[in-house]
Amino acid sequence: MNKKLILSGICLAATFFTGCQKEKADAIYTNGIIYQVDSTFSKAEAFAVKNGKFLSVGSSDEILSQYESDKMIDLNGNPVYPGFYDAHCHFVELGNVLQTANLVGTKSFSEILEKLKGFRTAHPAQAWLEGRGWDQNDWEDKSFPTKDSLDILFPDVPVILTRIDGHAVLVNSKALELGGVDEGTKVEGGKVVLENGQPTGILVDNAANLVIEAMPDLTEAQLGDNLKIAEELCFQNGITTVADAGLRKKQIDFVGKMHDNGNLKIRMYAMAHPADTSFYFGNGPVKTDRLNVTSFKIYADGALGSRGACLLHPYHDDPDNSGFLLESVEDLRNLVKAISLLDFQANTHCIGDSANRALLDIYGEVLKGENDKRWRIEHAQVVSSDDMEKFAKYNVIPSVQPTHATSDMYWAEDRLGKDRIKTAYAYKTLLEQNGMLAIGSDFPVEDVNPLYGFHAAVARQDGENYPEEGFQMENAISREDALRGMTIWAAYAQFEENENGSIEEGKKADFVILSEDIMTAPNEKLRDVKVMNTIVGGEEVFTQQKLDKVNM
Repeated sequence: MNKKLILSGICLAATFFTGCQKEKADAIYTNGIIYQVDSTFSKAEAFAVKNGKFLSVGSSDEILSQYESDKMIDLNGNPVYPGFYDAHCHFVELGNVLQTANLVGTKSFSEILEKLKGFRTAHPAQAWLEGRGWDQNDWEDKSFPTKDSLDILFPDVPVILTRIDGHAVLVNSKALELGGVDEGTKVEGGKVVLENGQPTGILVDNAANLVIEAMPDLTEAQLGDNLKIAEELCFQNGITTVADAGLRKKQIDFVGKMHDNGNLKIRMYAMAHPADTSFYFGNGPVKTDRLNVTSFKIYADGALGSRGACLLHPYHDDPDNSGFLLESVEDLRNLVKAISLLDFQANTHCIGDSANRALLDIYGEVLKGENDKRWRIEHAQVVSSDDMEKFAKYNVIPSVQPTHATSDMYWAEDRLGKDRIKTAYAYKTLLEQNGMLAIGSDFPVEDVNPLYGFHAAVARQDGENYPEEGFQMENAISREDALRGMTIWAAYAQFEENENGSIEEGKKADFVILSEDIMTAPNEKLRDVKVMNTIVGGEEVFTQQKLDKVNM
């Protein structure tokens, strides 16, 4: 018989006759539908929290018979889940982007120009005019825009407009001048797009860095404000832990300082930038209660939408172009080998099937079969059927973003053709390799809301529930697996499964209360489910509705 049930029965009997001394908890939550996401995917009704951790989990009667608290919460039948992870995002960038012109969803370049004029009027003192989110695939004219109109409207203000995927920018002549970019500029792993021998203003992948590096740094006050805005948005969406994919040491240090002074409460797994290997190789990983720096983000190629993804065969809609790697195979191999000698994970951005093959083979050279390194391929977006088994062979974790499938499905076949599209966004096939996926969003490329990714993973539909039959439904995953991917599997992918990712005794009390049960709600309603409360370490950090307190 279950030990807790025996103790509960003893205590109930003792209470009847003499009264039983109950253990004091900081908070007790009862009468809920609690998805523990443990090894058996158990459900419970109640739990007690003490010192920021789950003290005990069970039925309402069990918890109330053993514990007492001044803070008694009746969940009123609401569903509760472990705090959501975003296993691949850009948290620091999100805060910064929210202070720039929002170009997401624009239907033409002329609409972008109108938005920029309005934004400049509202922010006349900003040294640079910045915007993010344009996607020429959403326009009637699907060709890349040029800088001509920007030069006319903003001749003296540097302008930089980042494409939705973050792998291409459009800049004006002033920005090109400040970045030292002209018709003769050559960049390994990048491209300065020319027309009639002159730059059009489009810079792809590493070429964009020439202009980005000319931009002024944010002040600490600005960065701190931006991080708080990003944190608030994450908490509103039930996200308690973010995996920020690619941060410089100074950014990581600033996040750590905000954690230390209590100004930032969200947990972060920060993938360090390869430019900072010398520091981390010399000093080792960083692990605190809220900050985890145990990995490096490696960049293999660009994005499919901007045709920077490295493919085994040319683009279907650009037969002279197969994309490119951002670094040589030899440089990538040397970096991976260096990481393998230390206690760090290698997490590599791979979109195209050529990039995925190259890195899986490099991983294989180093990992040599069974291991617990938990190295990851970030995105794993287009993977040749010949390479799928390598995820299992070398114990590589696929880190995927389901909304990429439903955002790209309108034009991805144009890029890949009808045969190659079948091995793109193949989440179920990837899941079958090692029995897990780490699920994220890649925000601000996609929306912050993790329930959009949950819906995309199980229904393979966009926000309009299109297509009706789902996109490539053979690679839809179950709701159970989708929830695991954004909780316990995401925690496992960053060596945190023993401290977080499920609602179990002794683990950190990170959890989210929703308005409806995403395990049973109709597909078409999943994106409408609301976060009611978000709790991190037992502390309520977001409240949509006041929790009912009861007197016991």
